[in-house]
Amino acid sequence: MPESTKEETPGGAKGLLHRLTAPLSSAILFALVSVVSFALALGITGHVPQDTDTQMIGAMWAMISAIVVLQDTRSATISTAWLRILGSLIGAVFSALYLMVFPFSILGMGVLIGVVVLTCELLHLPGHLRLAGLTAGIVMVISVVNPEIPPVVNAATRFFEVIIGSSVAVAAAWVWQYVFPEK
Repeated sequence: MPESTKEETPGGAKGLLHRLTAPLSSAILFALVSVVSFALALGITGHVPQDTDTQMIGAMWAMISAIVVLQDTRSATISTAWLRILGSLIGAVFSALYLMVFPFSILGMGVLIGVVVLTCELLHLPGHLRLAGLTAGIVMVISVVNPEIPPVVNAATRFFEVIIGSSVAVAAAWVWQYVFPEK
């Protein structure tokens, strides 16, 4: 029989451990990034005057940012983080301006998201438009959940939560390459 040119995965317990290493590494990384980003956002943005529901939504927003930003490689994670941050900045600015002039309405939210997407397209930032629209939507919804929060504070807090989540993902990707280096 000719020799096989590809490396074979060992059998038994050692083979199972070998096949589980990458999926287990990913599971641990996503779990850590989720917990750390949620806890950091809850602790840091908890000093902004808002109710418990709004704090939890904000911490969840940071966690969503971290999960969305985390990619297979460090460079892809950094690139996605920049997309997330710039897109969120656009959405936060537009939603704060809208809420300073108009009250929340479902139709207004739809129009605002359309304007945000159009702006990203006109600025040749198509990779940012989804994130800009998402941020505009979350700021608008939180303005209904907690109308006592001034629009600029609401938008700035949501933007800061995106920075927290994105930073946690980038830091984790940076550290993780040393914990589990690729062969």
